[in-house]
Amino acid sequence: MKLSRRTRIAAAVAGAASFALIAAGCSSSGGGGSTSGPVTLTVTTFGTMGFDKLYAQYEKEHPGITIKATNIDTGDNALTDWQTKEAAGSGLPDVQAVEEGWLSKVMQVSDQFNDLKDYGADDIKSRWVDWKLKQATDKNGRIIGYGTDIGPEGLCYNGKLFAAAGLPSDRESVAKLFGGDNATWDDFFKVGEQYHKATGKAWYDQSGFIWNAMVNQQKEGYYTTDGKLNIENNSDLKTLWSKLAGGAAAGLSSNQTQWDWGKGKAFTDGSFATFVCPGWMLGVVQGQVKAGGGDATTGWDFANVFPGGSANWGGSFLTVPKQSKHPKEAAALAAWLTTAKSQVQTFQAAGTFPSVTAAQSDPGVTGSSDLTKFFNNAPIGQILSERAKGVVAQYKGPDDSVIQSQVFGPSVQQLDSGKANGDQAWSNAMKLLDQLVVNK
Repeated sequence: MKLSRRTRIAAAVAGAASFALIAAGCSSSGGGGSTSGPVTLTVTTFGTMGFDKLYAQYEKEHPGITIKATNIDTGDNALTDWQTKEAAGSGLPDVQAVEEGWLSKVMQVSDQFNDLKDYGADDIKSRWVDWKLKQATDKNGRIIGYGTDIGPEGLCYNGKLFAAAGLPSDRESVAKLFGGDNATWDDFFKVGEQYHKATGKAWYDQSGFIWNAMVNQQKEGYYTTDGKLNIENNSDLKTLWSKLAGGAAAGLSSNQTQWDWGKGKAFTDGSFATFVCPGWMLGVVQGQVKAGGGDATTGWDFANVFPGGSANWGGSFLTVPKQSKHPKEAAALAAWLTTAKSQVQTFQAAGTFPSVTAAQSDPGVTGSSDLTKFFNNAPIGQILSERAKGVVAQYKGPDDSVIQSQVFGPSVQQLDSGKANGDQAWSNAMKLLDQLVVNK
C-alpha cells in the first residue's frame, strides 16, 4: 500500500521497531518446518492495508494460530525498520509486508526470503495480474512475495469547494473539465489557477505527491529498465519539474506536511480542493477527514480522470523472511490474506485495489461499500478498474524511495515554501543525489 507512503522521523520507527522485536520474540535466523502445537505468527505491515478484521477471521478459522500484528505508519519507516533488522540478522516477523518502492532493495538480498514455491506458490500464481507476479520473482525464478494491492490513480476532489468556486462538481463534468481521457498536467494547473483566482485558496495539498505521480507515469522513472540512474539529463523530468514549480509559484500548493495535514483539519477546512488518489489512498482520505471532525458531508468525491494518463503509485507484497521460525504457517497466512475473497475485504476496508484478477470484478469491489458512500456514492471499484487499464509496472531501482523522499523531498518543500525557484530547487536536488545515491 503506500513517496513509498512517505517519510517520518526516526523516533517513530524506533518505537515501532521495539514493538516488532518484542512481537517477533527475537527470532533467530534460519527457516524451519511446520510446528506442532499452538503457533504465534508475527506480521509487520504499514500504512492502511485493511487486514485487521482478516486477522481475527483467520485465527477463528485456524485454531492454534495467534497473530501478533505490528503496523508502521509509513512505507519509508517500514523500510528503515526492515533494513535495521535484516542487518542485525534478527527481529524480522514471520510475514513482512514490502512496498513496491523498495522491492528492488529486497531483491538484492532475495536469498534471505523463503521461496514461496516451496509452499505452493506455483499452484496459485495465476491469481495475480502478470506484472505483479513478475515483480516478486527474483532473477533465479524464486517467488518471494504474494501481491496485495496495486495503485491505479484517480482524482479525489471536494465537490462543495468546486461548486463554491463556480466549477462543475459532478464526477462526469469534473472528468471533462480536465480533458477526460486526454487529461494533461497543463489542464490540471490551468483549472487550478482558475480555482485559486476565484477563492484565493490552494488547489492541492503539497507538491510531493504531484511529483510522484508525474514520475510514475513515465515509461522509465528514476531508473532505466536496465538499472541505471535516469535523472540528471532527463529532459522529460525537467519539463515536468518546471510545471510543478510553476504551480507552486502560482499559489496552487497548500504547503502541507506530507502524511500530517494537521490531524486531518486540512481535509475539512478548505485548505485545498484536489488530492491525487491511488486506491489505497482513499482509506487515508476517509481517515483524515474523520480525524479532522468531518464525514461524508464534507464533500469529498472521486473522479475517473487523472492528469497525464494512467499511473500506478504503490502496491505491496507479503513475504516470509528466512528468519521466520514458522515459514510453512507464515506462507499459508500470506496466501490466505491474498485470496480474491480477502482482497475484496481489504478493498472494502481501505480502498486497496486488488492485484488478484478475480477480485477486480467482484461485486464487493465494483458495488457499494462504506467507502463508496463516504465519497458521495462514487463507483470506486469501477473507476479504479478503468484507471488500471494501461498501467504497467515501472522499474523501481534500489534507491528509488530514497530519491523520492530524501533527494526530491527537500526541493519540493523549497518550491512550496517559496524558498527556491524551479531551477534552484532542481540544482539542490542534484546535489543531494550526488551525496545520497552512491551506486551511480
